[in-house]
Amino acid sequence: MRLFTALILTMIATVAHAELPSSNGVAIRAALTSGKPTVADFGARTCIPCKKMAPLLEELNRELKGKANVLFTDVWAAEALAQEYRIQMIPTQIFYDAKGKEIKRHMGFMDKTDILKELKALGLK
Repeated sequence: MRLFTALILTMIATVAHAELPSSNGVAIRAALTSGKPTVADFGARTCIPCKKMAPLLEELNRELKGKANVLFTDVWAAEALAQEYRIQMIPTQIFYDAKGKEIKRHMGFMDKTDILKELKALGLK
């Protein structure tokens, strides 16, 4: 019975957990022309470091609404987009300034503090 209860609770938590939707090319281009700093994370819903970053990206997306753009692109769902942005490893975070110019790339897990630090260097207030 305990196993069954744990399984049900896990399923409910998984369903209730909101995920940042996967961005497409239109959403990325809109973010880059918005006049706000942007972080575009390219990953997959199945990779372990990407899964660890998902709640951080969701938090940042909520906290920075209107101040910066936080995007996630699932490279398996958008392979052409991953090729267009020359993604070689996941996760990869690409940081853009308010003019839409790529400033920095980071490959691998990146914690919330480091993402905020990079966005602040790009003019986040």
